[in-house]
Parts: sequence; C-alpha cells; structure tokens
Amino acid sequence: MGKTRSLIKSFWRANRALLIFIALMFGFRSAIADWMVVPSGSMNPTLMEGDRIWVHKMDYGLRVPFTLIRLTDGSAPKRGDIVVFESPANGKTLVKRLIGLPGDRVSMRDEQLVINGEAARYAPIGDDTAPGMLTEFTDVPHRLEREQLGALDHPLMWLPTRGALRSFATVEVPAGEYLMLGDNRDDSADSRVIGFVPRRLLLGRATRVVVSLNPERHHLPRSERTLAPLS
Repeated sequence: MGKTRSLIKSFWRANRALLIFIALMFGFRSAIADWMVVPSGSMNPTLMEGDRIWVHKMDYGLRVPFTLIRLTDGSAPKRGDIVVFESPANGKTLVKRLIGLPGDRVSMRDEQLVINGEAARYAPIGDDTAPGMLTEFTDVPHRLEREQLGALDHPLMWLPTRGALRSFATVEVPAGEYLMLGDNRDDSADSRVIGFVPRRLLLGRATRVVVSLNPERHHLPRSERTLAPLS
C-alpha cells in the first residue's frame, strides 16, 4: 500500500502540469465550448457530413462539467437555433434546429410547417447554394428551398422519393420542452421520432462551421465552408 502511494505521488509530481491541463481542457469542453463532428446528413444543406461545428455550451446556462446540472439559467433558447442536445430516447448527442417553443401549437401538412396557426412560406433555391453535399443526396430526386416563418429563415432539403413522416396533427409543446426538426426533413430522426426535448438536455448552440472535411474526397477540406457562420 505504501509503495502504491509513493508511486502515485511520484507520478503526480512528474506529470501534474499535464494532468491539470487535461482536466481543465475537458472541463472547458464539457461546460464552456466544444466542437462536434457532424456524422449524418439530417441537417443538409445547413450542415454536412464531415463538418466540425463550434458549440457554445454556456448559451443555455453554465453547467457543472460532465453533468446536466445547471448553475445558471443562461439565455432562453430561440426558434431557429441550431441546438446540440442529448436525445431523450437514447441519450445520443444530436444536432437539430429548434422549431417549437414551450406553448407553441405545431403541425405539418404535406411538408408545410404550421406554428400557432401561421403557415410557413417556401421559396426554391438552387443546388449551387450547397456545394460539397454527398452524392447520397445529390444523385437522388431532391429539392432545396428556404423556409420562412417569423424568426425562421433557413434552407431545407426535401427527398420526395424517401419514406418520411410528412404530416402530423397539431401538438402543443409542453412547458420546459422543445420541438426539434432536421433541415433535411425527409431524412431526420427528430422530434417526430424521439419526441419533445426537455431543456435540461440542451447542451449548447452551434454557431459556425470551423472546418469541413469531405468524406467522399479523401477528407479534403471543403474550403467554402471553413469558418462559415450558421446564421
């Protein structure tokens, strides 16, 4: 036992600067800010596979590192935020767009989003607005449009030949919870699948693409997406 303690003390003395740095770095990434690798196309064309996005974790309140315990309230989540959160279904870390706020009445009718009785407007945009998207999506029937409704004004992707939940009856978002949807509406396991997301599971708000590596091109950078803001 004494020998073990001596070895621990020796290891600490020899490596304490590195160990403190590692602890501070992981604490920073857990509670202050972090980056996330986008693993799927559920947020195309806004986010693409291979994007490394910057996530402000203090926006929705400062948390005790490595926990969901909040020390401060932070700012209120807003409609249109791109949010990183833990799935209430299985605990996986997801990134989606916040669509429904607490108390909102939300429905979808043949792909058209309706919030509190107001229907979203849509305008077509060209494929040249999303260079670098994977052929999994560009080589199948698809269309890109802008969705506009109040604070919402962002691009969407539709995949008309894919099976998807394109309509749902009006639901009221419960207090303290949020409705999330992917921008790639026909290829996203979002609140239509996992349900509403409680505020305590919100980990942070994504603000920009730091760098993007294209998995179809030997992970070469998509230069046009480097440091691109997510407005």
